Amino acid sequence: MSTDGAEPPDNQQQPARRTTEPTPTRQASSPTSVPSDAPPSTLTGAPQAAPDARPAAVAAGPLRVVSELCARFLVIAAALGVVIFLVIQLRVVVIPAAIALLLAALLAPLVGTTTQHLRLPRGLATGLVLIGGIALLSLVLSFVINAFIAGLPDLRTRLIQSFELNIKPLLSGPPLRLPPERLDDLPGELQRSLTANTDAITSGALSTAATVGEMASGLALVLFVLIFFLYDGKRVWGFLLLAFPVAQRRRADIAGQRAFASLVGYTRATVVVAVVDAVGIGIGLWVMRVPLVVPLAALVFLGAFVPVVGAVLSGSVAVLIALVANGPFTALIVLGVVIAVMQLESHVLQPILLGRAVQLHPLAVVLAVAGGVVISGIAGALLAVPLVAVISAGVRSLVTPAEPNPAEINPLDPRHAKAGPIEPRQRRRLVRVGAAASSGLKRGRRQD
Repeated sequence: MSTDGAEPPDNQQQPARRTTEPTPTRQASSPTSVPSDAPPSTLTGAPQAAPDARPAAVAAGPLRVVSELCARFLVIAAALGVVIFLVIQLRVVVIPAAIALLLAALLAPLVGTTTQHLRLPRGLATGLVLIGGIALLSLVLSFVINAFIAGLPDLRTRLIQSFELNIKPLLSGPPLRLPPERLDDLPGELQRSLTANTDAITSGALSTAATVGEMASGLALVLFVLIFFLYDGKRVWGFLLLAFPVAQRRRADIAGQRAFASLVGYTRATVVVAVVDAVGIGIGLWVMRVPLVVPLAALVFLGAFVPVVGAVLSGSVAVLIALVANGPFTALIVLGVVIAVMQLESHVLQPILLGRAVQLHPLAVVLAVAGGVVISGIAGALLAVPLVAVISAGVRSLVTPAEPNPAEINPLDPRHAKAGPIEPRQRRRLVRVGAAASSGLKRGRRQD
């Protein structure tokens, strides 16, 4: 006899154990039995999870991945922000060093050729190349400045004529309808404006003088750094390699040499493109008798070092001078010449000259120039594309699984900027060069 809440006797509990425990064993061992839909936890009495626990775990996976990606992105963005901040703060040192590296990429092949063919010491070869480059630059600047001074009277005369014949009727007619007496008094208004803003002009001249002093110190630093880059560049690169772990030093060496080969190809192709642009547009200006032909050609040459944007701006200045000095018809012809030269540059010269050395999409070039202008103005626009080209070549080398030995790469040859195994023809040439170098060392040892 039992009451509510009373415990059943032991002889009544034992049959229940015998009937419930063997049930999973019989179902698992019998091939014809239908498995139970209940999980094993229900048979052993374990607590069951909530029905929506598994969907919650699945939904937490993508959220965790996104949060980790965002955290890594914030860390990388913070590191890049610190680097950019330091570069901006140290721009007086960083920009001259970067310009010196560009000039070293342009002049290092000349130093190597002089050392190999003329059998000169590297220090003497470096001095000869630097003296020759400075002399050539001084002659070009002297020629451009003298041409600019000689062409100013002609430009002033043509501007007066163009103002009386073209600009004045345009301003006095619709839709502006400026009164003729105000247009006649325009030079007097200009003089009064200059007199009223004497303080602003004086402060601007002082700031310009400070800028000129800063530029002079920067040029001195460029020359000093350039000498050591040309004379002792290998030792400088070897010292920088010590910052990498020993296991990754070989790949870093290969990536750095390919990046410098890409920079050599970029500077060489940019100089050739700039010369072609200046000569082509200069010939068009000379044929159309536009004043200041040589200074405008020099401006086009300098503008070509800023890809895409520089050529467009310098060509626009040439078209504007032609419009003001010679009229709309001449300006249209000069515009056609500028467009033709730009098409020749973008579709013929750059693909042939840059080739495999610099593999950058035009969109990447434009975005790099825009970012450089925002960060550091003209200097940023000048250095942005070479920086992107160097980073691109280095990254392609690092992600390539098969790379040759660092001794097989010539950082002064733009063809070695492409990542991957060296072509058979280049490999045979490098083997011959290595054999000749080893035989020369053996002869030197015998003589000693």
